[in-house]
Amino acid sequence: MIPYGKHDISQADIDAVLEVLKSDFLTQGPKVPEFEAKVASHVGAKHALAVNSATSALHIACLALGLGEGDWLWTTPITFVASANCGMYCGAKVDFVDIDPQTYNLCPKALAAKLEQANREGRLPKVLVAVHLCGQPCDMEAIHELGHRYGFRVIEDASHAIGGGYKGKFIGNGLYSDITVFSFHPVKIVTTAEGGMALTNDDNLATRMNLLRSHGITRDPNLMTRESDGPWYYQQIELGFNYRMTELQAALGVSQMDRLDSFVARRHGLAKRYDQLLVDLPVTLPWQHPDSYSGLHLYVIRLQLDKIGKSHRQVFESLREQGIGVNVHYIPVHTQPYYHAMGFDAESFPEAMSYYREAISLPMFHSMTEQQCDNVVEKLTLALDV
Repeated sequence: MIPYGKHDISQADIDAVLEVLKSDFLTQGPKVPEFEAKVASHVGAKHALAVNSATSALHIACLALGLGEGDWLWTTPITFVASANCGMYCGAKVDFVDIDPQTYNLCPKALAAKLEQANREGRLPKVLVAVHLCGQPCDMEAIHELGHRYGFRVIEDASHAIGGGYKGKFIGNGLYSDITVFSFHPVKIVTTAEGGMALTNDDNLATRMNLLRSHGITRDPNLMTRESDGPWYYQQIELGFNYRMTELQAALGVSQMDRLDSFVARRHGLAKRYDQLLVDLPVTLPWQHPDSYSGLHLYVIRLQLDKIGKSHRQVFESLREQGIGVNVHYIPVHTQPYYHAMGFDAESFPEAMSYYREAISLPMFHSMTEQQCDNVVEKLTLALDV
């Protein structure tokens, strides 16, 4: 089976983790700040805070921005459920904005129209989570401008996008958002086995997220409510969580970051090969906005079902039966039973539903060979029966 995604662990990665195992620190040592500094320096952000998952990063990002009971969080329906769930964790209400039919990201035009209506109704969002699907950034300049106009804060869910760029700068630099979140899950571009990171240029947001990821505890005298009892002293000044990243994970991340640029470049080479091999098949290829440089975590095609004579499911199952580990990213969040029970109608976001009925993620990972790429296309051709 050729998987849709796969981690790539080198001997240098293994050696980095073994070095930590032999050290005095398995957690809360020097590797986590080293990893944070390496990512922040690479993307051009002031602060980076490593945590145990991107979901945790989204949660503390929302809390740091003051999201709470009675507030609204908006995001795209085409994402993993964590992009919406982070709002629910804070007691907020969640709504969605339909996608752009070319990029499959949250559509700025649909956002502008929805904001205009919400402004009239007095239910503007406090936080917008803009998801960079497949690694291609959203139209962040347009979203940033709307944020200023309507007063909402912006989180970039860049779980797919480390190593990608927007308008000539790396995603994560914070020029168009308050906080950016990366994921380091094993199928992502860089892995720490499990892990995530929140990046910001705002000192206050960084301080708040630092507290929230570790039980709300501080040893900083400037944040304490009274004078310290001694060098052992700490204070819990708010309710936080145990969201810390371990030294083992951070060591793997430090090592993986050395290959980030080559990882992304290899993905672009594979995407170019797919583009060439698939051009005559009845599928719609991924479109890349000229302002973006995608991290290419995923390579998603859309089936032109009117030209095939087979259903989405039939093509998908045929590929799986032939040893091609395709997937679908994602089932629209608003159709999940938990969100459907809140009153969301499946067809409220027609572009998202159209995408879902046609989308298939083809295998895409750094160590994928050209022969495997050719094999995927050969088996897709058979599945399409064209």
